[in-house]
Amino acid sequence: MHVPDGFIDAPVSAATGVFAAAAVAVSLRGARRELGGPGPHAGTGAERTAPLAGLVAAFIFAVQMLNFPVAAGTSGHLLGGALAAILVGPYTGVLCVSVVLLMQAVLFADGGLTALGVNITDMAVVTTVVAYGIFRGLVKALPRGRRAVTAASFAAAVVSVPAAAAAFTGLYALGGTTDVPIGTVFAAMTGVHVLIGIGEAAITALTVGAVLAVRPDLVYGARGLAKPLQLRTSPLAGPAARAGEREPEAEPAGPARPAARRSARRVWLAGVAAALVCAGGVSYYASASPDGLEKVAEDQGIDAKAEEHAAKDSPLADYSVKDIANPRISGGLAGVIGVGATLAVGTGVFVVVRRRRGAARDAAGAVADGTAGDAPASPRHTPESA
Repeated sequence: MHVPDGFIDAPVSAATGVFAAAAVAVSLRGARRELGGPGPHAGTGAERTAPLAGLVAAFIFAVQMLNFPVAAGTSGHLLGGALAAILVGPYTGVLCVSVVLLMQAVLFADGGLTALGVNITDMAVVTTVVAYGIFRGLVKALPRGRRAVTAASFAAAVVSVPAAAAAFTGLYALGGTTDVPIGTVFAAMTGVHVLIGIGEAAITALTVGAVLAVRPDLVYGARGLAKPLQLRTSPLAGPAARAGEREPEAEPAGPARPAARRSARRVWLAGVAAALVCAGGVSYYASASPDGLEKVAEDQGIDAKAEEHAAKDSPLADYSVKDIANPRISGGLAGVIGVGATLAVGTGVFVVVRRRRGAARDAAGAVADGTAGDAPASPRHTPESA
């Protein structure tokens, strides 16, 4: 659903650019809370989200290269808003998808540069907000458990895709550059994207379910669903245990923390490997049919005033490396480069956001403790120097 330059006129493109910039700014502030930060007061769940966020962006980039057929002559691909919001949080999810869209537009000439605000608004903000709202509502209503999280993920992803199609229709109604009836655009866009939403939901539910199976504590949307730890006591336990106090032997073993870190590292490495395999190998077998928006644009004449991409001469344009004749090698190498670049940029952004959160929290703690601005006394005023 990457909107190219020329579909939406300049005033609406500029307005959505301002809205997208504001949404990213708000998401940066919200992501600081979701990602946590260094320091003694950091949450155990939040502090593990930062390494996962860059991986989520890279994984979304990779899976978006896997167009799957949904109807005769039409394909679809993952949008990723639901997946990102559930795994790392809605604010961080907006940033994940925005990083992917930026890399695609600049490096691969996919999605217009002047339409970047349209794409961030549609594919990052709308999908994430809609999906996470539905997800939270279902999780509260369904019985607690992993199956409920997976089912809610599926439903949220299904709805998020036609919601994005409806949002594009609204933007087209405001600033479309061709004279096509809005009812026709709405029916065509939502019809095909309902089918694409089913594929999106399957990918989202499978991915969330896989992470839940190995490290449920890494899934942002599943936080707070686990039952609190209860200390069981026997009739022979001492008075402290019967009073509900923790006895020394009930403390967890020392090596538990390093084991958790190793497990998180394995999840991260497995995710990177999956992204590289998808982008570097499986993408060669993706459907070559136009995606939902491209097909609707061709059939309805929306693309009559489409403009050439400013980065059409990029060495990686159209997800292939220029001057490499073999399409398998060219496409696979472009995919690997894209995964690496998205992982590097995304991780860098989230590490900076997390560190700023930690610095702000430490500064606030220093003010609360009354230690901010304290400085060592000059030696001339010490008792020894008197």
